[in-house]
Amino acid sequence: MAKSAKAKEKYLHVTLVKSPIGYSKRQKATVQALGLNRMHQTVEHLDTPALRGMLGRVSHLVEVVEKS
Repeated sequence: MAKSAKAKEKYLHVTLVKSPIGYSKRQKATVQALGLNRMHQTVEHLDTPALRGMLGRVSHLVEVVEKS
């Protein structure tokens, strides 16, 4: 059963496309918590409700692509 659950997991590729300079400390901290340190850096995360909430807070700064 673990294999089938693993096969259905979705991943998201998150890329920082706009600088968080000039935005609130909270938004800067969210970008850093996502693992994004530099412009145009891309990280891969497992799609979870918590991650979706973080992305919603900084949607104007990042680009998200779904990968299966």
